[in-house]
Amino acid sequence: MTYMLTGRPREHFFEMEVFGDFWYRPGLSFVSQAGQLNYWQTYRQNQLAQFMKDVATLPVQQFDLIISDFEPVSAWAGKLKGVPVLGCGHQYAFSENTPVAGDNWLSRKIMQHFAPADFAVGQHWFPYEYNVLPPIIDSTLKPKEKSGKYLVYLPFEDQQKVLAILNQIKDHQFIQYSSELKPQSRGNVEQKTACVHGFKQDLMAAEGVICNSGFELNSECIHLGLPILTKPLSGQMEQASNALALEQLELGSILETLEPQAITSWLDNEKTGSAKPWPDVAKALSEWILNGQWHDVQDLARSLWSAQYLPPNPPILSDTVDTANTSRAISA
Repeated sequence: MTYMLTGRPREHFFEMEVFGDFWYRPGLSFVSQAGQLNYWQTYRQNQLAQFMKDVATLPVQQFDLIISDFEPVSAWAGKLKGVPVLGCGHQYAFSENTPVAGDNWLSRKIMQHFAPADFAVGQHWFPYEYNVLPPIIDSTLKPKEKSGKYLVYLPFEDQQKVLAILNQIKDHQFIQYSSELKPQSRGNVEQKTACVHGFKQDLMAAEGVICNSGFELNSECIHLGLPILTKPLSGQMEQASNALALEQLELGSILETLEPQAITSWLDNEKTGSAKPWPDVAKALSEWILNGQWHDVQDLARSLWSAQYLPPNPPILSDTVDTANTSRAISA
């Protein structure tokens, strides 16, 4: 098995030892500034000529299957060279039944063509479609004794602005994580450099989480039963849609603007939820991939969704999901 990572400068990847001697290509990524997606800078900074060259020269013919988590270099290389592509990721869960917000013509085209796949397996917090599984997370995460602190992870925001706002909420203690920060205490805020192990330890002991609307961290919060205040990256359809889904499923609250009054209101009214542990999706998916029946994902989805994983008052339940049971070649 060979792994490939793309989407950011190679030096910005950390704690990647588990992937061994992985391949690297620049790939494509979005550029944001102060909580806002910047389309112009995204266009300027992405190396389209390099991307096309990497697609053309990637030696994928040696593999039987390409597994892409919405990674475009490997997906397009497989499409152009006739190697089967299995798309596994949150983005492949978007269909006509999935809550969508902030979309436009460009965002829809990106979702359709960014990383094409012959077989698609989505992940979401609810079975909106027959090919949607629960999230893949670190299933070893368990709730710990509460620390009395709220974890704050807003990587797309101005970190000094985040600190200034948190310092105004003096009645609460916060842990602020970012790759831009150095470990230090600033009033009621403990700042820490982004890392995997330390972050997970603080997450398991947190009172609640204030974060952007990415998929993985919010999935971990649901798994642990943590209250969520989520701020979608402005101009990014996927994050706006995630925030909408969290609100519809009664799993989190949306922070429209980064200001102390809105955060204080949530802190005063947030309710502690109960843990909704996700199943071991990674193990089941791995076994399904090895079985080779990639065209048939419905039985796999049915086996993983059960009543304890579904939130109250779901907005929709696809007819293709069994309601009776509901009450890597290249990986980027």
